[in-house]
Amino acid sequence: MADGIDILAGAIGRIVLADNLAVVGALPDDSIDLVYIDPPFNTGKRQTLRRLRTVRDEAAGDRTGFGGRRYRTIELGSASYLDLQDDYLDFLEPRLVEIRRVLRPTGSLYLHLDYREVHYAKVLCDAVFGRGCFLNEVIWAYDYGARTKRRWPAKHDDILVYVKDPNRYWFDAEAVGRIPYMAPGLVGPEKAARGKLPTDTWWQTIVPPGGAERTGYPTQKPVAVLRRLVAASCPPDGIVADFFAGSGTAGAAALELGRRFLLVDSNPEAVAVMARRLGRVAGVEVVEES
Repeated sequence: MADGIDILAGAIGRIVLADNLAVVGALPDDSIDLVYIDPPFNTGKRQTLRRLRTVRDEAAGDRTGFGGRRYRTIELGSASYLDLQDDYLDFLEPRLVEIRRVLRPTGSLYLHLDYREVHYAKVLCDAVFGRGCFLNEVIWAYDYGARTKRRWPAKHDDILVYVKDPNRYWFDAEAVGRIPYMAPGLVGPEKAARGKLPTDTWWQTIVPPGGAERTGYPTQKPVAVLRRLVAASCPPDGIVADFFAGSGTAGAAALELGRRFLLVDSNPEAVAVMARRLGRVAGVEVVEES
């Protein structure tokens, strides 16, 4: 690494079962290039994902498919956690302070929340990082799931982007894949063929319930979202860290793009999912800290 600090000791990636505050607090200053965190959204609900499989069963089927054929549903298992913090900002603040400390001078934080806490978290991040270190609010918009008729259905998440040093941060827009213009006729054939760089609004579907990317972990985020921010904000020889790692999508994106990663979660179910997803790759370590 440029400054001689290698928290992974040459490994490609490390998955750690531990309290994230203890882990980030033990890391050296200026040692991580990009931190992405997707902490619990403080919904007050238990987040649960059931993994199901259907088999053809004309006699005991519980659902009807194409052509009137009957299918029986088999539950393969479930994963869940209680998404509730009595004082969310008191929980978040010491972690943000430590994250700022361990970021390299060129480093960035992507804090992924939703409408419940993002406005309060923005004020907290301004205090921890400084208002001049706020770079963007990225809107991840999707169109899937239940809808209410009593208000506008909430179909976006908020990702706050802060940098350690507003004069030195790493950002490579050209490393991010271009997307089609929504009105290509307004820009001419050459620009339309090249596409445009993404803006601060990202349209990307959630992980499809039956898709190959699905791990079985609740609140899993799409690799496409993480791929974009890793490509833009982590240098090719850099380290990506996620201290609320969940299903390990940040690590999957880092591996895909040739970056190294540190993933931390205190939930054994999450670490088991990440071990299945990433732990078989040579150079990826799975450890439990006491």
